[in-house]
Amino acid sequence: MARLRTCSLTWAALIILLLPGSLEECGHISVSAPIVHLGDPITASCIIKQNCSHLDLEPQILWRLGAELQPGDRQQRLSDGSQQSTITLPHLNHTRAFLSCCLNWGNSLQILDQVELRAGYPPAVPRNLSCLMNLTTSSLICQWEPGPETHLPTSFTLKSFKSRGNCQTQGDSIMDCVPEDGQSHCSIPRRHLLLYQNMGIWVQAENALGTSMSPQLCLEPMDVVKLEPPMLRTMDPSPEAAPPQAGCLQLCWEPWQPALHINQKCELRHKPQSGEASWALVGPLPLEALRYELCGLLPATAYTLQIRCIRWPLPGHWSNWSPSLELRTTERAPAVRLNTWWRQRQLDPRTVQLFWKPVPLEEDSGQIQGYVVSWRPSGQAGAILPLCNTTELSCTFPLPSEAQEVALVAYNSAGTSCPTPVVFSESRGPALTRLHAMARDPHSLWVGWEPPSPWPRGYVIEWGLSPPSTSNSNKTWRMEQNGSATGFLLQENIRPFQLYEITVTPLYQDAMGPSQHVYAYSQEMAPRHAPELHLKHIGKTWAQLEWVPEPPELGKSPLTHYTIFWTNAQNQSFSTILNASSRGFVLHGLEPASLYHIHLMAASQAGTTNGTVLTLMTLIPEGSELHILLGLFGLLLLLSCLCGTAWLCCSPSRKNPLWPSVPDPAHSSLGSWVPTIMEEEAFQLPGLGMPPITKLTVLEEDEKKPLPWESHNSSETCGLPTLVQTYVLQGDLRAASAQPQSQSGTSNQVLYGQLLGSPTSPGPEHYLRCDSTQPLLAGITPSPKSYENLWFQASPLGTLVTPAPSQEDDCVFGPLLDFPLLQGIRVHGVEGLESF
Repeated sequence: MARLRTCSLTWAALIILLLPGSLEECGHISVSAPIVHLGDPITASCIIKQNCSHLDLEPQILWRLGAELQPGDRQQRLSDGSQQSTITLPHLNHTRAFLSCCLNWGNSLQILDQVELRAGYPPAVPRNLSCLMNLTTSSLICQWEPGPETHLPTSFTLKSFKSRGNCQTQGDSIMDCVPEDGQSHCSIPRRHLLLYQNMGIWVQAENALGTSMSPQLCLEPMDVVKLEPPMLRTMDPSPEAAPPQAGCLQLCWEPWQPALHINQKCELRHKPQSGEASWALVGPLPLEALRYELCGLLPATAYTLQIRCIRWPLPGHWSNWSPSLELRTTERAPAVRLNTWWRQRQLDPRTVQLFWKPVPLEEDSGQIQGYVVSWRPSGQAGAILPLCNTTELSCTFPLPSEAQEVALVAYNSAGTSCPTPVVFSESRGPALTRLHAMARDPHSLWVGWEPPSPWPRGYVIEWGLSPPSTSNSNKTWRMEQNGSATGFLLQENIRPFQLYEITVTPLYQDAMGPSQHVYAYSQEMAPRHAPELHLKHIGKTWAQLEWVPEPPELGKSPLTHYTIFWTNAQNQSFSTILNASSRGFVLHGLEPASLYHIHLMAASQAGTTNGTVLTLMTLIPEGSELHILLGLFGLLLLLSCLCGTAWLCCSPSRKNPLWPSVPDPAHSSLGSWVPTIMEEEAFQLPGLGMPPITKLTVLEEDEKKPLPWESHNSSETCGLPTLVQTYVLQGDLRAASAQPQSQSGTSNQVLYGQLLGSPTSPGPEHYLRCDSTQPLLAGITPSPKSYENLWFQASPLGTLVTPAPSQEDDCVFGPLLDFPLLQGIRVHGVEGLESF
């Protein structure tokens, strides 16, 4: 297939395209199915008619799906001369797309024909079909859930029929109800209904790929009737009607007019407007009463109310909740008991400070707007004199001299509480004993006591910060009604680390006992500081410490233990724990003449505190002990030196680097050293029975270049021969003869003698003992002096003759046999050895 060229048209041009007049009737597309399941294959063909004479004989047909070019299957000429091209789309994954048949026309791609392809799913079965009879519109309203999206145009139809039985037999059909597009509910008008006759109802869904129907619903229209809710309103005030009781609401409602002939029941719900309270349901309410008094509510509280109704006792549906109605309950007189306590001022005994606390007697005790303290004179009947009117919980007033009792009441707009008498009795009852207090946590105090005998009817407990201020406004008090109680937990107005004064007073019938006081901290603190350390005695390896415990303080927790820490000069720390009763401690295991830093930590349940740091130094050892230590150190050093010397002397590998191992020529065993050499090189010297132990190589003398030592004119000068062979004592003899001699002073080869001779010289061979820096016999001097090398000659009688010394001081010539090591020398190139 020829190469496809990119289309120059935009996507919008795919929908509406103006074709040239000559191409309008040239092409036509045929598809296997314009609507398929999403993902199914689809086949299409495009035919170009023969009458398109302006086209090429073999025009190339191109396919395009949407904006993308698609390869066609094949293109062929039909019998009538037209061209046909086919295409197969294996998976149509577009819910909606346009398939186009195109030709290359000039420099652009022209569309001959196009078709719309749709893909989707068949409709699902509608679910949750339900119907309600609305009396307001006089129609049966049914609704359903259409199911998942089909991607295809889908129509829903509500179908129904009349039936006299249980919908098993179908009667007259009812006109279909078709909802608006996108809606899933439909209404059947009243004229097509029989309100008290069964009818079958179902929903049918249909699109190009299939049809589905919901389960059938059989019902009687009046059994699914839904009423409209009544309208709540407040009752009009009437002089004949009694006012509502405290905590009650009076309300009424107006029923829905179209449902007056239907028996129904209603229910009411309410909740307070403030807070997050939930709805409380009240019902059933009789509809014919049309009014109701709702009680059990909180006084002086605003409420929200709603009502709804249902057909009853026949089947039906609850109506919606009515619009809200807001009402407020009335006040009620305070229903409280007032616990009282009084105190006389010290500076003015006739001035009384009266305290009280309201205790609710019911859950809804009513709001309190104020308190009144009054006194009724005995001589004036019905006269009440107010002494104090306040909204606080205390009052200070001058007590009349003849007054022994006053009355206290709480009031609001609905009335007053029952009067509480306050009798100013004297303190003539027995006192309680063993009053004590302790902190439970930072915000509570426990106060305990032993009740007196006889038991009182109650106790008054007061507490406040100490020392007390001139005004007792910071005092908090409460009354314990149980006379047999032995303690109470104070949790009100308690702050941490504060000192409180607690007062407990027993109350008897018409009397009270004397007050008892106790002081306590709400939370005890750690010790202010730890005791100061003192050094009592010290030694070379120990130190004795002591300290004086701090006296107990009010509000400070008692000590539980001590901890001693000490650190040496190397910053190593040590510690030990002691009981709280300890007064001293001895540190052992210290180092002599060492510096230490010591501190003491005091601990309690409230925390820990560190003391000051004590620095000390242990004693220096005495002179005798120092001498013993130095002697032991010297002995150890001497022993180490001896061991090192013995190790060096006994180890050959350690001895040679210090001095070379040179054999003694006088006691040498070189005579037994027979090197392995070739047979033709071995010979015996006449008159000598020793085997040769080395060899001497004779070099030819260069006559043209005299040696430096031959440059002297005097015949008496010692001329050195050209044959120079170094005698090698250490190493392999054969290897030594093959390697050049090293002239380094640190070499293992030792130069201690040279043989001098020349094959052209008629005189005897000479030897030369030179100044070597290597020791021969470990003598005093490393090499003999020049006068120690003598020239020995053999006389006919076998005696040695010493010739006169030469002019050269560096060497002395003599017979070879006089040198012990040269007795077995093998000589090459020298024939005259008669002097041997």
